[in-house]
Amino acid sequence: MTLTAHEPTGHHATGAQAPWAKQRILETANELFYNEGIRIVGVDRLITVSSVTKATFYKHYLSKERLILSYLTARQLADREQLTAIVEACSSPEAALRELVAVLTTAIISPNFRGCAFANASAEFSDPLHPVRQLVAEHREWKTDILTGLFSDLGHAHPAEAADGFMLTIDGAHVGGYTGDPVAATVALHQLTESIIAGSATA
Repeated sequence: MTLTAHEPTGHHATGAQAPWAKQRILETANELFYNEGIRIVGVDRLITVSSVTKATFYKHYLSKERLILSYLTARQLADREQLTAIVEACSSPEAALRELVAVLTTAIISPNFRGCAFANASAEFSDPLHPVRQLVAEHREWKTDILTGLFSDLGHAHPAEAADGFMLTIDGAHVGGYTGDPVAATVALHQLTESIIAGSATA
């Protein structure tokens, strides 16, 4: 996943194109936070792997928490751009849902898959009012709204409920794909998606 440095929600952006060092720090955070966890990775390690000075790190991100929010904001924007592109490129809501599942399948069966970055981040921050949890909740709400629109276009009698069910199906595939057999998880994801689509036609 290619990320571009953005200011986290609630902060003023300093420019459309981030300086090289700022982008490098973000890319390092994306790799380390996703692969190893957010809390376990310290500032010193981020600085060393990024090949920047401590002054440069704090100039661009001020604190580790600011970098955490920038990391999740960048992932949020990348995820939104991907889903929006899928919906716009597909000729029908059924095709969009199936293409989303195909993209998820590719991610889940890849050797560097470590589950859902947003769920992983939420698990590390227990306070539901923490900015990390709020950002994750905002992103899930946005995605659920997009899915609700797709199920509405499918003619489902209860598109919001179908979207909630599909989100839980995705969540299960993420967990099963990481902690269990990724192939079995993706097969189940495809089967459940087809059941939900078929149910939309008869709902």
